[in-house]
Amino acid sequence: MELPRLIAITGTPGCGKTTLCDELMAHGYAIRTVLDLAREHDCLGDQDPADGAAPIDVHKLAEAWHEEPDGLMFIDGHLSHLLEIDAVILLRCHPDQLRLRLEHRGYTEAKVRANVEWEMLAGTWSEMLEFELEAPILELDTTGQNTSLLFKEVMNWIEGGCPSDGVEELAREAVDWLA
Repeated sequence: MELPRLIAITGTPGCGKTTLCDELMAHGYAIRTVLDLAREHDCLGDQDPADGAAPIDVHKLAEAWHEEPDGLMFIDGHLSHLLEIDAVILLRCHPDQLRLRLEHRGYTEAKVRANVEWEMLAGTWSEMLEFELEAPILELDTTGQNTSLLFKEVMNWIEGGCPSDGVEELAREAVDWLA
């Protein structure tokens, strides 16, 4: 099996995507962010004054962006799994810890609540099921985890050929914060 070249690092905001990507970059891996790709391909909407976010037209971005890197490249962003990628690393975080992380960032209560609810309901899994994602998926719980250990788990998974069941089977076995 050919190793993947484009790997999405996805998950609810605050789950540790950028922290993991910083660790990957420190080891020499190429990182792109969905936000930068959206800017490059004119897929970024106007900033919402209520929460400061600028919506990304992910459908337009998925059509506009095509990249064939020479080596392994990671795409950082909570919409990265919706792009044309070879594999997905889905980061999860316990809602209580996620709430603390987002409050520490200064998010509004409404934005904190929306993201915590998204994580509790496994929103990213819902999207991957809806879009019938066929790429291999690795789900990692980042709650209380050391970034260097997460990095090692990611590298072991990639070097092992990204073993993965189908998205439906994986979703049934996924972290369930409501159980």
